[in-house]
Amino acid sequence: MNASASIGVTGLGVMGRNLARNFARHGATVAVHNRSAGRTRALVEEFGHEGTFVAAGSAEEFVAALERPRKLIIMVQAGPATDAVIEEFVPLLEPGDIVVDGGNAHFADTRRREAALRERGLHFVGTGISGGEEGALNGPSVMIGGSTESYAVLGPLFENISAHVDGEPCAAHIGTDGAGHFVKMVHNGIEYADMQLIAEAYDLLRQVAGYTPAEIAEIFRRWNEGRLGSYLIEITADVLAHTDQVTGAPFIDVVADAAGQKGTGRWTVQTALDLASPVTAVAQATFARAASGQSDLRAAYRGLPGGTTPPLSRTEAERFTSQVEHALYASKVIAYDQGWTMIQDAAAEYGWKIDLGTVARIWRGGCIIRAAFLDRIRAAYAADRDLVSLLGEMEFAMEITDAQVPWRETVASAARRGIPVPAISAALAHYDTLRAERLPAALLQGQRDYFGAHTYARVDRPGTFHTHWSTPGRPETPTP
Repeated sequence: MNASASIGVTGLGVMGRNLARNFARHGATVAVHNRSAGRTRALVEEFGHEGTFVAAGSAEEFVAALERPRKLIIMVQAGPATDAVIEEFVPLLEPGDIVVDGGNAHFADTRRREAALRERGLHFVGTGISGGEEGALNGPSVMIGGSTESYAVLGPLFENISAHVDGEPCAAHIGTDGAGHFVKMVHNGIEYADMQLIAEAYDLLRQVAGYTPAEIAEIFRRWNEGRLGSYLIEITADVLAHTDQVTGAPFIDVVADAAGQKGTGRWTVQTALDLASPVTAVAQATFARAASGQSDLRAAYRGLPGGTTPPLSRTEAERFTSQVEHALYASKVIAYDQGWTMIQDAAAEYGWKIDLGTVARIWRGGCIIRAAFLDRIRAAYAADRDLVSLLGEMEFAMEITDAQVPWRETVASAARRGIPVPAISAALAHYDTLRAERLPAALLQGQRDYFGAHTYARVDRPGTFHTHWSTPGRPETPTP
């Protein structure tokens, strides 16, 4: 087989197939391979008119079809399946070849694989691809890890097939080893938070303001034209406006209220704990999905007392809607800020040099959390690469200031009525925690010293200290 393919894709599920088609549509000759040869033949037969494909019936044929340095993309299920594919192909490769993992791998696995393949002279590139099957076909957001040498070869190919906003590609080199997959994981964590915040806003508009799903759809359409403009707000309006074809009822009313998850939100929370990075909105969004599936526990709690208040008048409902918009926007800013903080914490921990403005740029198109205000986030980091928080940027700070009363009123209204808003509440609590002059953590540290001699720092002099709580007079001594 002639080595004529500039890129190869192995694993032709929906994502792999669409990614291969995207490369072919953009002029690349694409070698395609799947464990079951039927999928390979089906792709070429159905979509061969879209570009040039080279069908490979075996791993050997697939590798032989690739131009040097070989560039092959693995699009299989994360975990052992990815390791199995790597083990199959690595013996067939030569130093300088590039292996790309385009699946939703855990960044720690990517770091392990990158180190192992580097010892064999191969480039391993963990690449986060966001946008689902439609994005893979029509232009995803691509977060590329690995070495700068591998990006010099891969970059033009991925930039060509990625989404473009204002003429700029939504693909970039994020950092070494697992940086690409880490940023993709945080993207998905923010996605969890954003979706939960929107769901809570819907619930408030329905249960407190008394609007119908169709009316709420119109509210979200209006919001989508302003500062909340985003893909998730757009599709929310579409979902809420949809009528079930079987019953004629609003679609939202016939969908079971138990949300699934594939695990990336959980990974984000677990990793945040390892980094001591407070992504509280993501955590509450993840736990909210878990709670929604606890059918027996929910049945045990159902019917227990909650808050009650009189229904709102139309004028009051309109005022409340404005409050919810402020609360949703402010909470969204906090959720994104938490994500950016987590990326900064990881960069410090793992030695990555991640440009946060670049992350904002490539998230403007192709991905699930694409949103209008990402332009402003990009500009904020362009103006100050060392920006600690989005709230250090004047416009975001002013918006959070303006949101104070409606944000707090929204949370209070939800509490009075017994309506759960875990993500909105967590975002507000996070904001209040970080702005506080003094936190009750001092008491926590005193308790820790009391039962475990864990010591404490003082505010009036340097060093660490321990109080001998069981000794008469409770003397304090400095500790080494």
